[in-house]
Amino acid sequence: MMMTLFPGEKPELRESEPPEGRRMELRLHASERFVTATCLYHDGMAAYRGRAAVSASALTGSAVHRDSLSQQILKLAIYRAVLRSGRKKPVWGALSGVRPGKLMSPLLQAGCTDAEALRRFQAEYDVSPERARLCLDASHATLSADASLRKEDVCLYIGIPFCPTRCAYCSFVSQSVEKSMALIPGFLTALEQELKALAKQVESLGLRVVSVYMGGGTPTTLSAQQLDRLLEKTEKLFDLSALRECTVEAGRPDTITPEKLRVLRTHGVNRISVNPQTMSDSVLEAIGRKHSAGDILRALEQVRRTGGFDVNMDLIAGLPTDTPAGFRETLDTVLRLRPENITVHTLSIKRGARLRFGEGTLPADEAVAEMLDYANRRLRESGYLPYYLYRQKNMSGGFENVGWTIPNKENLYNICIMEELCSILAAGAGGSTKLIRRDGGKNERLVSPKYPTEYIGAIDRICADKDRITDFYRQTEQADSV
Repeated sequence: MMMTLFPGEKPELRESEPPEGRRMELRLHASERFVTATCLYHDGMAAYRGRAAVSASALTGSAVHRDSLSQQILKLAIYRAVLRSGRKKPVWGALSGVRPGKLMSPLLQAGCTDAEALRRFQAEYDVSPERARLCLDASHATLSADASLRKEDVCLYIGIPFCPTRCAYCSFVSQSVEKSMALIPGFLTALEQELKALAKQVESLGLRVVSVYMGGGTPTTLSAQQLDRLLEKTEKLFDLSALRECTVEAGRPDTITPEKLRVLRTHGVNRISVNPQTMSDSVLEAIGRKHSAGDILRALEQVRRTGGFDVNMDLIAGLPTDTPAGFRETLDTVLRLRPENITVHTLSIKRGARLRFGEGTLPADEAVAEMLDYANRRLRESGYLPYYLYRQKNMSGGFENVGWTIPNKENLYNICIMEELCSILAAGAGGSTKLIRRDGGKNERLVSPKYPTEYIGAIDRICADKDRITDFYRQTEQADSV
């Protein structure tokens, strides 16, 4: 909450020495009737107080639930104190979490009408009307996806940590093939070994794979022959008879060829990403991409000529050297191309990204807000609906990432992973298996080493670790039977 209200600053906790300068004093007090959080925010000679409370009777149930309510009132107390000092209200109000839909969906499940859900959501969290509407629409998509899933359904993620070059804003696990081409054969051998161990778990537990998502990195960095081998191996290892979608990120147009597209279609891939990020050649150069806007158009033409793919195109608001006018031109160009999905990201500068170290000129938060407001309006006018959204730390202006879709063209995997609707079983370097408890219990993660060399060296341990999936599901079954 502090980082949301004071972007670019890092709070320090002082326990032993008296703090000086701008500071906050936080207290959490429990009585028989209420648990109350207070924040006293000191800014120079002035002090501002914020308060929030919850009924003591609400602090029942699991420790996770009790902690969540306590955190919520502490954040509200901080938020109210800081806003009293005159600081500008964030568009997401007092919300600092990654998944706002986790708070909106329960209102709809409890029987609230759209109007009631919006009113309660805005009143409780002080969210702007525009962001509340985004969250409402995405929550409807979440509930629809959730209703279509069975308890044994899972998604399969396959991570390919290679890209042609590394973008300046990127902090994902990816190795430039300019430097690591020799690692790819060994990586694929290790990946097949992990997929085999994963498939054994899926079969023994009676799980049902409903979505396959190959991400990265850029999977189409692999050759057509390597893609063919990997997809064929996946088909042999897993029962994909219940598969509803198969997605491959081909985000970089300089990795897309007709031969690779034919391989993908041969193996049933029916969704593909062609991610421009921007249609401005000067901005592409600023972020370290080695292709032009014209290359994006040619790649998309190849995809459409091959046929059989729903297309997603990613855009980023807030890239270095970009302007509201430039972003508007990018979005209008992409809308004319009419992809089934358009994902509008807000730039988030994380550790490991070159932009953290001063490279590039970033647009001001006000300019990013103008970009996003235009996107939200134009996408709705063009018949697109928001179907998933999430937020990140270090995001320009504290905004959001939103996936937009033509009606009935939603990507199930994106909804499942963002809203934690089912377990995501992951293979590959940096792959993060997330095992989901639907009963309010604690979810569990299994994370593989990030870099290809480390991943290859640890593959035997990674495969052995897959037994924890069986342990998780057996424990869940026991909890359900109690």
